Amino acid sequence: MPINANFEYANAEERYYSAQTDQEKLTALEEMLRTMPKHKGSENLRANLKTRYKKIKQELEKARKSKKNKGKQGIKKSEMQAILIGLTNSGKSSILKSITNANPQIASYGFTTTNPEIGTLNYQGCNIQIIDLPPIASPNFNKGIINSADTLLIVIEKINEIPFILEQTKQNKEATRIIIFNKIDMYNEDIKRKISETLKSKRYNHVIISAKTGEGLEELKEKIFKSFPVIRIYTKHPGKKSKNQDKPVVLHLNSSLEDVAEKILHGYSKKVKYAKITGPSAKFKDQRVGLKHIVQDKDVVEFVTE
Repeated sequence: MPINANFEYANAEERYYSAQTDQEKLTALEEMLRTMPKHKGSENLRANLKTRYKKIKQELEKARKSKKNKGKQGIKKSEMQAILIGLTNSGKSSILKSITNANPQIASYGFTTTNPEIGTLNYQGCNIQIIDLPPIASPNFNKGIINSADTLLIVIEKINEIPFILEQTKQNKEATRIIIFNKIDMYNEDIKRKISETLKSKRYNHVIISAKTGEGLEELKEKIFKSFPVIRIYTKHPGKKSKNQDKPVVLHLNSSLEDVAEKILHGYSKKVKYAKITGPSAKFKDQRVGLKHIVQDKDVVEFVTE
């Protein structure tokens, strides 16, 4: 104890030595530094206390960051990814459960989702990763995921929620945004019509749904798929009459037959002699084309190898 220390310092010092946690020690040290005598004889002690204070504070910050990172779920981004974003109790988890293979916790109270929940939407053979984020007001809300997403699914219960939620996504300049007006089952047909007309008048890309009744969910799935600049190419084996409708090759727009072949198997295009194609990019059924041919959505391709 420094010379001429007052009772406030003495009490703080006693609390420091009896503290059970680092936070209690930090609080006591703050009080000791505030109340200790300010004269030359106390300079060494003041420096010692500051060193202790800094060390404990660093340990607490390290523990806080470790706990925060431990709670985060590592997410590997898939080829097509859409993010559900909204306020608490907007029904994001119910939507995730309705359109994907996920089974998230659903409850009537707020902030049920504490970590990102991931599901897969299978639409006409294409797998789309859907992520349900914690609500915007949650301390676990992660803007980083939003900023890298391809499609943002903005879930609302009221139209006046839209500007605030859009503000949270403004850093992502490239993503397609779909407004999802949920819980439409709570309204009659006249109100539904007015809601839809208002959203149209504001030129929002939108869909009105009910995760509870299933209304609008098929339209939502289609909108999600169409938000990605991709095409589906179906393949068939030589001599076979039917194509594999369930598992298309998914590619970006303006892809060529060479891209299709390489997506099937790396190096496969070098074995292809030519291809026969039927569909939107063909002039007639089974048109014979080369690997530089640009394919279109729902083309059916048959590769002929050497």
